[in-house]
Amino acid sequence: MRLPIEKYAMVGNCRSAALVSHDGSIDWLCVPRFDSPACFARLLGNRENGFWRLSPVLPPRTTTRRYRGDSFILETDLENDEGLVRIFDFMPLVRDESGIPLVREVHCLRGRVRMRSEMLLRFEYGRIAPRVRLDRDGANAVAAPNAVALKSPVSLAIDDSGIHAEFTASEGQPLPFVMTWFPAHRNFPGFVGSHYSFIETAAFWQKWSERCTVSGLWRETIMRSLLVLKALAYPPTGAIAAAPTTSLPESLGEDRNWDYRYCWIRDAALAVRSLLASGYPEAARAWYEWMFRCTAGHPSQLQTMYGLMGERLLPECELDWLNGYARSRPVRIGNQAFGQFQLDVYGEIMNALYSAQTSGLDLAPDNWELQDSLVRYLETAWRDPDNSIWEDRGGRRHYTYSKIMAWVAVDRAIRSAERFGMPGPVDRWRRLRNQIHREVCARGFCRRRNSFVRAYDETELDAALLRIPLVGFLPAGDPRVVGTVKAIQEDLMRDGLVLRFANHEGAFIPCCFWLSEALALAGDHHTANEVFSRAISLRNDVGLLSEEYSYSHRQLAGNFPQALSHASLISCANVLAGQTSAS
Repeated sequence: MRLPIEKYAMVGNCRSAALVSHDGSIDWLCVPRFDSPACFARLLGNRENGFWRLSPVLPPRTTTRRYRGDSFILETDLENDEGLVRIFDFMPLVRDESGIPLVREVHCLRGRVRMRSEMLLRFEYGRIAPRVRLDRDGANAVAAPNAVALKSPVSLAIDDSGIHAEFTASEGQPLPFVMTWFPAHRNFPGFVGSHYSFIETAAFWQKWSERCTVSGLWRETIMRSLLVLKALAYPPTGAIAAAPTTSLPESLGEDRNWDYRYCWIRDAALAVRSLLASGYPEAARAWYEWMFRCTAGHPSQLQTMYGLMGERLLPECELDWLNGYARSRPVRIGNQAFGQFQLDVYGEIMNALYSAQTSGLDLAPDNWELQDSLVRYLETAWRDPDNSIWEDRGGRRHYTYSKIMAWVAVDRAIRSAERFGMPGPVDRWRRLRNQIHREVCARGFCRRRNSFVRAYDETELDAALLRIPLVGFLPAGDPRVVGTVKAIQEDLMRDGLVLRFANHEGAFIPCCFWLSEALALAGDHHTANEVFSRAISLRNDVGLLSEEYSYSHRQLAGNFPQALSHASLISCANVLAGQTSAS
């Protein structure tokens, strides 16, 4: 295992992202998009699968890092007996994907520090060694369809182990390294100026963050999570990637390793609601437009996830040349869950669209046509078993939370018709809403456990049911909701964190925020704040969260950073601060 996941920080340009380790190594980078093949894949293999390390020759005594203000410019300070250096890592924003730059700049703050740069490019997820040569600007590498140019003021050398440089950093002499990916069949677009691009990149993030309307105790915490959502939002289409990584395991050393570099309807819908509530309507609008395009076709063809451009076919395959993070194999790209049937997706879309309308966002003229078609389909489809919010690959069942979200879809259609005068068979939908509600309460609630349960007529708990008061199915003070929250606290909590369901190895971080939010809505603000504080304590030193927390390894687990975790944090923090309410 390379390093614990929390030892990484992300730098990105809203199209791609690099993971930079605490010791100065970029161990993951996909270009030109989040879902493109990686050229540095050490994170999921070993050094032979590609990396770029920039560090002092003499190991540092201390290492500290931070983002520069509200940005994704990473500052890392490394101090050893020779002095102190600061490395800036960032990805300048670009207008298109003809060239994707990555800048690393060394500043010596004290003394004279001997430094080393080691770059090993391995295209196609760490598999293909490019042809590398030196030129007057530095070095370039090519293995179609990829090409990379590296510019540096220091002398470079090449051998079988990559592109190398050893140099001395002195005070007052910044030393920039500019790497640019570009398509191998096209002309090199040229290098960005490191100083100008630094100023431009800092200004972009600062201008965006200043528009945040959130204030109060949790603003700084919320702001970093909002920045994560912005960094994962793909500008050409409005899609929001669930994470910039694939196959970081839910359970270390095991096989639950999935590709999250796509746009999940559920995760993105929760993200855009957080963005909309925080002063970013244009980000929400971009996703709504993407979603309208993706939902073309019959409602039965709605997918839980799509590619960043709206691709529907995301076939799953295994990369057998990669050993996997912590030897968690197989390493997968693509995600077979695109073909699953998940009822909750319909509810998430309808809830997101209703939130947009009530916020005053002007949606496309055919918005209601989409909503009407989804609800008409659900009039019969809600009775079907599905694969659940947790994407169960063991077969379909009548999952309680899925039925609740079908209820949400119908409820939001009724609310839209009543509030905005939209046409539709509202009386029929009211009967349907009541029918679903009665069935869920009869078959999804276990009297013996005094709790709603994972699937009809069963007894197993499911932390997704914490969202019952959050989506308005029942009020937080309803005895059945109180019983459900209590049962989950008693049976699915460990060390102050929440498991998705029994016998799951790690805590699922979004569920911790859902519990806190449910408690706050029920008036138990003290416990809600305790749960929230425990959950945000899992963030790493630069404020990033993954999907899960491994109890046995005492570290973050799952893909990183994860949009759903950060969107859930924002929603919960807003409720705790009294700025928003459920549903």
